[in-house]
Amino acid sequence: MRIVAERIALSFLGLPYVWGGDDPVQGFDCSGFVIEILKSVGVLPREGDWTADGLWRRFRDKEVPSPTLGCLVFWFNIEGRAVHVEFCLDDKLAIGASGGGRNVKTMQDAVRQNAYIKIRPILSRGGNKRFADPF
Repeated sequence: MRIVAERIALSFLGLPYVWGGDDPVQGFDCSGFVIEILKSVGVLPREGDWTADGLWRRFRDKEVPSPTLGCLVFWFNIEGRAVHVEFCLDDKLAIGASGGGRNVKTMQDAVRQNAYIKIRPILSRGGNKRFADPF
């Protein structure tokens, strides 16, 4: 199931980031992207409105000390709320909808902000992060 989830995630590489996005054609925000992956492989129910923090609350009992394929990496604000989530490809890289924010609502906004689904290093990026294995 993890390999299938990875293939699904990689199929969206380069799709634009769109705030509140949950559409495989128009674009995703960070949680919309992860939700699409998890729903596609049956880890999340088809119904549900999830945010990064909602995903953390659902999977926090599956927290792991380090990332592996299929884990989710969550970034937290100073209040302890999950504000960003990505899908781990291995222990070094994650794929996620990033570079945007609440002002990125169109393809033109995504181009201006360089906001797309991208692969980035996990551990070299700052911030308070934690990992959970939804599988």
